[in-house]
Amino acid sequence: MSTRTDVAIYLPSLGGGGAERVTVLLANEFAARGLTVDLVVSSEEGPYREQISKEVRLINLQAGRVLASLPALIRYLKNKKPRAILSALNHANITVLLACMLARVTSRVVVAEHSTPSSAAVQHRALTAAVLRILMRLTYPKADQIVAVSGGVSADLIRFLNLPEKKVKIIYNPVIFPAIFEMSRQAVLDPWLEKEDSPVILAVGRLTRAKDFPNLVEAFALVRKEFPCRLAILGEGELRFELEELIRNLGLKESAHMPGFVKNPYAWMRRASIFVLSSAWEGLPTVLIEAMACGTPVVSTDCPSGPREILADGMFGTLVPVASPVQLSHAILSTLKQQQMENSFEHLSKFHVKHASERYLELLLESH
Repeated sequence: MSTRTDVAIYLPSLGGGGAERVTVLLANEFAARGLTVDLVVSSEEGPYREQISKEVRLINLQAGRVLASLPALIRYLKNKKPRAILSALNHANITVLLACMLARVTSRVVVAEHSTPSSAAVQHRALTAAVLRILMRLTYPKADQIVAVSGGVSADLIRFLNLPEKKVKIIYNPVIFPAIFEMSRQAVLDPWLEKEDSPVILAVGRLTRAKDFPNLVEAFALVRKEFPCRLAILGEGELRFELEELIRNLGLKESAHMPGFVKNPYAWMRRASIFVLSSAWEGLPTVLIEAMACGTPVVSTDCPSGPREILADGMFGTLVPVASPVQLSHAILSTLKQQQMENSFEHLSKFHVKHASERYLELLLESH
């Protein structure tokens, strides 16, 4: 094995988001293929810490915030001179590209964009969004390649940053890996799930504006009037209090459950009667793919971007307009009553970790 690091992967933290989960999966798969892999983080805190393979070297810059990592990241790059560098999330991508320029390394740099940047900008203040866009426009062209996790993200990225089409490659997230199926068969140690026989509607994701869980809670309230069922939302985030208050105001406290971040969401997916994605915007919602892999019927908003691509224009699940609790409730009711889903096994092969890792390595090690 080469003493020089083959691939350095940078993440702000090991927090419980889809981009972090995908990046850890890639790091593990690269290492399993015999490459020397450094997973470089600003902070090693987060639930994905324990999922890192022993073959991956974890480098903790101990900087906390992403921009504060810049000096330590420059020192790391000058010292290790990795053959290739991969990063994900726009603020991390900007930092990596700046570090590479300042360190004057010849490493091949690939940055991945996991959300539609124009939609993500909505959650920032106007000044912050403007500065972020300027920094992205200044730094992203310096990358050897930019990865978009869906066709929708690619189109938005090209338009938003005025990039040439050849600069952006689409690689679907490596969502499906062999352990998913084993983990989905494990027991769920939560009394709430077992205390009733009524069907469970499941959602998974950070409690943020993008996920629009109020849309789901309001739809669930409508569904409950016609069909006995329960709702579980797995995840943690800044909108927990707001969601709990909405659940109380709608009289759903006994039928809705929010256990926080769950290490094994696949066991919940396998036991759920239906999985619902209620997002206002996405990049490529990995939880939707995971639920399908676990054999769970799905309903999703037709948000930008990803769900329409994942569900093949509605062939493998129902698509409904964004921010429409009434239409979402109708789709949930219909799916609960049918309890059927088109076989998607062959369709999901493009989201397998083996397929995605091969595509990433083609870009990362192209000139080596």
